[in-house]
Amino acid sequence: QVQLVESGGGLVQAGDSLRLACTASGPSFNENAMGWFRQVPGKEREFVAAYSWTSLKKLYADSVKGRFTISRDKANKTLYLQMDALKPEDTAVYYCAARRRYSPSINLDEYDFWGRGTQVTVSS
Repeated sequence: QVQLVESGGGLVQAGDSLRLACTASGPSFNENAMGWFRQVPGKEREFVAAYSWTSLKKLYADSVKGRFTISRDKANKTLYLQMDALKPEDTAVYYCAARRRYSPSINLDEYDFWGRGTQVTVSS
């Protein structure tokens, strides 16, 4: 099993920045591919960014390219999402996810473990 705990959400104004963190633990975690997704009430959960700890490959949704940066702290098994130039439409619950595989994916169905989420609210 892999346990994922997100932190760093909050209320900010448009144009501000936030950094989300996701710390992984558990006997099954071994540099698995990880990603960030977000969900607004009444809408489907959508892909934001993903990262491969082995190939260092990064994937981004078009809506966040150039504004969000995914990175990791290997020693502390922590995945980060640096969010700059935030917009009101970025408001959502952000979820961290991990795969059993090493390759990142944009498909939420291909992720096996999920955190509980952290709320990000961007006011206009």
